[in-house]
Amino acid sequence: MLAAMPYVPAEDRYVRMEYRRSGRSGVLLPAISLGLWHNFGHDRPLETGRAILRRAFDLGITHFDLANNYGPPYGSAEENFGTIFRADLAPYRDELVISTKAGYDMWPGPYGEWGSRKYLLSSLDQSLGRMGLDYVDIFYSHRFDPQTPLEETMGALDSAVRQGKALYVGISSYSAPKTAEATAILRELGTPPLIHQPSYSMLNRWIEPDLLDTLEELGIGCIVFSPLAQGMLTDKYLEGIPAGSRATQHSTLSPDLITEESVGKIRGLNEIAARRGQSLAQMALAWALRDPRVTSALVGASSVEQLEANVGALDRLDFTEDELAQIDRFATDSDINLWAASSRE
Repeated sequence: MLAAMPYVPAEDRYVRMEYRRSGRSGVLLPAISLGLWHNFGHDRPLETGRAILRRAFDLGITHFDLANNYGPPYGSAEENFGTIFRADLAPYRDELVISTKAGYDMWPGPYGEWGSRKYLLSSLDQSLGRMGLDYVDIFYSHRFDPQTPLEETMGALDSAVRQGKALYVGISSYSAPKTAEATAILRELGTPPLIHQPSYSMLNRWIEPDLLDTLEELGIGCIVFSPLAQGMLTDKYLEGIPAGSRATQHSTLSPDLITEESVGKIRGLNEIAARRGQSLAQMALAWALRDPRVTSALVGASSVEQLEANVGALDRLDFTEDELAQIDRFATDSDINLWAASSRE
């Protein structure tokens, strides 16, 4: 239950934020978007999430990104978002882009994950119910399903739009060839994809060889997730693994990734950031946004202060050629891409 706290958004919320066009569509997204993967489930205080969401909108963040299984437990991030939305943001629905996804395991049995029409459309109905929405702005196929015909998965996305339950569709962690194949199917159906959501960071550069070129050629936007490498590209791990960090919580960041080699890279990047007058996290976000083909970078936040610090990356987005060359010495793939299997198909 949320306390009655009347919310009036900041009048200058659109002054500071930079907005970028998603491919060749009519949609502009904030350069920094808020992801609710962590910190918005039932394991966290609802009022904390409320404060973060309010502050995000005040800062010009108009895009909130969810998925069916965000939590914990599964579905709880959507439930909490829906509660906060009804209390604070409902009057501003037309100023918001709200997205959700389906693809990973969500409920027991053979119809609770992957890319079948039954799973995707059932999941979307459940997501809308949890959030209390009539529609989402973007509905994603969260991962490529090698066992389901791509025509079926893309056909389900098309149906979501035709049923009025989504305005646009997207894909996440698809390889460049599968992205092109999916796009061809969707265009023939009359629902071209708006955006692709891949993982990308200074320690995970898999999109650079061909995916970005494919997205540019096809006119599809790119919103990158995990640009801080699940917290590795912050000052948390400069001296190893601190108590209470994500790497100690048996979550998606394995302590095995915090090696002497990776910490050396992080320290080197941190020194460059310091010379630029930024935190490492701010430089990592600015670096992810350096390519104009990247529409937006998704950030998480466990506090208002962390959110504000991340948005501060927008104060310094420029890089000299020398800085980029220095960064390239340390910004190399570090085997942290948990989603590589989907993007290799």
